[in-house]
Amino acid sequence: MTRHLPLLKRILPLLLVSLLGCLLLSANAEGSLPVLRLEAEVPLETASLPQERAKVWEEYCESVLSDPLTQQEIKAQALSLGEVTMRYSVSVIGEKPQSGYPLYIAMHGGGSSDTPDSNNAQWDMMKSYYRDSLDCGVYVAVRGVRDTWDTHFNPESYPLYDRLIRNMILTMEVDPNRVYLLGFSAGGDGVYAIAPRMADRFAAANMSSGHPNGISLLNLYNLPIQLQAGEFDDAYDRNTVTADYGMKLDALQAEYGGYLHRTLIHVDCGHNFEDWDREPIPVMRDPAAWRRSGDRSTIEVDSFPPDYMDEFVRSPIPPRVIWDLGTRASTRSTESFYYLRAPYSTDAGLLTAALDRAGNAVRIECQDLNGPFSLLLSEDMVDFSRPVLVTVNGENSPVSITPDRRVLVETTHDRGDPFYQFEAEIPFDADGHIAVSAN
Repeated sequence: MTRHLPLLKRILPLLLVSLLGCLLLSANAEGSLPVLRLEAEVPLETASLPQERAKVWEEYCESVLSDPLTQQEIKAQALSLGEVTMRYSVSVIGEKPQSGYPLYIAMHGGGSSDTPDSNNAQWDMMKSYYRDSLDCGVYVAVRGVRDTWDTHFNPESYPLYDRLIRNMILTMEVDPNRVYLLGFSAGGDGVYAIAPRMADRFAAANMSSGHPNGISLLNLYNLPIQLQAGEFDDAYDRNTVTADYGMKLDALQAEYGGYLHRTLIHVDCGHNFEDWDREPIPVMRDPAAWRRSGDRSTIEVDSFPPDYMDEFVRSPIPPRVIWDLGTRASTRSTESFYYLRAPYSTDAGLLTAALDRAGNAVRIECQDLNGPFSLLLSEDMVDFSRPVLVTVNGENSPVSITPDRRVLVETTHDRGDPFYQFEAEIPFDADGHIAVSAN
């Protein structure tokens, strides 16, 4: 034994260092941090969640469809809120796919007018403008709610689009993950305004001959968009601004990834161009080069908006969400965006969330928020039988979560979308600190 003492003296410090290292690593591991406990008002068993979700959705559908107001607005093809009414036409084309029909919401041109005649004529045109080249889908042409320049995005417009989408899901066998937004001229203005504020409702969008009016595009991380304008459409600089916004999306994509988009500048065209069918037409090969140096080299493309949009299906729970809280529509009843939520008093700052299903974790970065927010969770996102590791601005917090039927019911009613049912909500203050007590 004596002859082994020098060896023990040499290896003992190494063993101590190794043990200390293990303890330090353990101190940073999920199991050694204080586990926060998120209690449920109406607890649900994890094993019963699929059945509970289906039951709550069925109850929700029955309550909406039995509501006399819903029945009236579906029959009249008109949605009212306050002093305005959004009228719409509905056309069903082709056989229903297994997952349900794609829904195309089309917005007409026109805008500011002393009488409704101009916008009514534009609406009549939009009822068939894109529809006649569609092979399959529910095609809804909406009439702007007022005869103003922002006819498609008056404050009341946003909650009416929510109701329109909900009603189409419940009554027209629409696939919630294949809802598409498209518009021409004033309708293009509408796409610019609506898409960033309601990006979580759509699978893709197309903007033709509109103007962005300074809108931020940060919220389009998960929403593919096609921008189109005529080369000589210089009213309000729509031609160059369209190219500029395509370049903004180029820059966002280079910085963050995501932001799928295509920009088409139609050669030798003014405000109008043939985007209503699949006939290949010439566009600038490189819109950025055209904008910067006047390069007019061309290619021929199919510019029909549904052909671009149909390539995409919405991911309602994407791996990453980027939310500019300064770009919202506070008239909507929902305060949610994908799996994030914030009261409308939180109207500044940037939230980025990344979901790691394999690691049962969510990572959040919050910058310059002026109010609280929350994280919505479902069984499709995490395993509730284990603590969920929530990291905010680099600070780790394991959270033990009991699914809550109250949250499930509330979020089902929130957007009327079966893919936005959640069973838990973790609240945070403006600095990203979790507002639940430690175990």
